[in-house]
Amino acid sequence: MDITNASTTTDSSSSGAAAAPAPLTLALVVASDREGRFAPVVTDWFRSRLAEREDFTVTVVDLAEIDLPTSLSHDPSPAVRAELAKVSPVLEAADAYVVVTPEYNHSFPASLKNLIDRHYTEWQAKPVGFVSYGGISGGLRAVEQLRQVYAEMHAVTVRDTVSFHHAHGLFDADGRHKDPAAAEGAAKALLDQLGWWGRALKDAKSVRPYGA
Repeated sequence: MDITNASTTTDSSSSGAAAAPAPLTLALVVASDREGRFAPVVTDWFRSRLAEREDFTVTVVDLAEIDLPTSLSHDPSPAVRAELAKVSPVLEAADAYVVVTPEYNHSFPASLKNLIDRHYTEWQAKPVGFVSYGGISGGLRAVEQLRQVYAEMHAVTVRDTVSFHHAHGLFDADGRHKDPAAAEGAAKALLDQLGWWGRALKDAKSVRPYGA
């Protein structure tokens, strides 16, 4: 899990212009923990898109680095509490999320469902975007299932996604996208929507807590 800070916004008060709002805090959740996974290639590409924006600061939550058992408990052991301490504060502090997920057997990884099920209020009234990858479907079947799951968490999923069909063939040996124009456009659309929803929901909650 690491943190990438967006560029500092220039103070424009001397020119009379309104100061830009503070960046939103974005948790980038890498769902796959499979050995030999393709997730780092897709994640690094998406992080390169985020690096060009000043409206987000990013914390990466890589589920391959979090050791959470699949058995849930209302009274987790000290070892499980220690693992949750690595991720729960990050999810709580986030204004928005992007989930990078593969598609396994027409669905999403168990590691991601485990993370979602261990949290509830952390997700509420926040937007979630998706970057998916896979074979012919590009991971979209996993995304459609995740929309239902996140609706139960009271989260708002943004419409546009970034989807990589036959993902292994789209990137070169150095992880560079071979023909990035369409994917870059999709990433911009996703992040523009995520930023709008993140700002709108954050502002609304500052006036009235969610559920009140």
